[in-house]
Amino acid sequence: MIVPGSGSQSLAAALSAALDEPLAPVEFERFADGELLARVPEFEGERAVVVAATDSSDAHVELLQLQDAVADRADEVVTVVPYMGYGRQDERFREGEPISARAMARAISTGTDRVLVVNPHEPGVGEFFDVPFTAVDASARLAEPLPDDLREPLFLAPDEGAIDLAATVRDAYGAGATDHFVKHRDRETGAVEMEPSQVDAGGRDVVLVDDIIATGGTMSEAIDQLHGHAVGRVFVTCIHPMLAASARTRLERADIEAVYGTDTLERAVSCVSVAPAVAADL
Repeated sequence: MIVPGSGSQSLAAALSAALDEPLAPVEFERFADGELLARVPEFEGERAVVVAATDSSDAHVELLQLQDAVADRADEVVTVVPYMGYGRQDERFREGEPISARAMARAISTGTDRVLVVNPHEPGVGEFFDVPFTAVDASARLAEPLPDDLREPLFLAPDEGAIDLAATVRDAYGAGATDHFVKHRDRETGAVEMEPSQVDAGGRDVVLVDDIIATGGTMSEAIDQLHGHAVGRVFVTCIHPMLAASARTRLERADIEAVYGTDTLERAVSCVSVAPAVAADL
């Protein structure tokens, strides 16, 4: 059975359909003292697939409770983490700090037989789990909502490290070039300018590709500077549409055609599901 976390119900339903496995009934409650309770009152089958993004501390607690709720009724517990919170701190940046990704991975490992994480921000987090780990690459799904009539499309990554992500989306779309942003600092004014490293973006439709958009600050700044190069339409795509605080407004003010995200985090822009990619690894 597919066991959905409260923040991953749409993805769980899509995964249920993709795998032809039933959805388990779930109940969520918050007590007066603030504590959470996640129930799975009915469970049938040999395998429990718990699907829960951990985009908040409460979501982490909920995931652990769902694992425990099915542990004594399932022969196998598989945990799908569409978005792994605390996953970006994969090392100790200052003395006395935790390696948060390791702490969360160890906790999740205690209640499952294996773990799947969709496009972790730091690929090395898999080493922190004490059970078999799979990093699911769902980036190709971002090509699906793009319009068919992109003009000389340029798939642009925010930095060189994300160029493979942009290339995967380009390959799935079937046309276009790839490039990444580079930053240039004016020695006199100190102003920072961002522009594609190699490809002339002028006249092209541009698809910005990133794994996560959090506050939208860097992305909106990059879009502003792209428009200074007389580009065509600008589309923003990301796997994890966190879109915290005023991120959505920032992007809209930067003059974009659309924002497309997946359902690893269920937001208004989550127009494509990662369920097929997850199902392929289950």
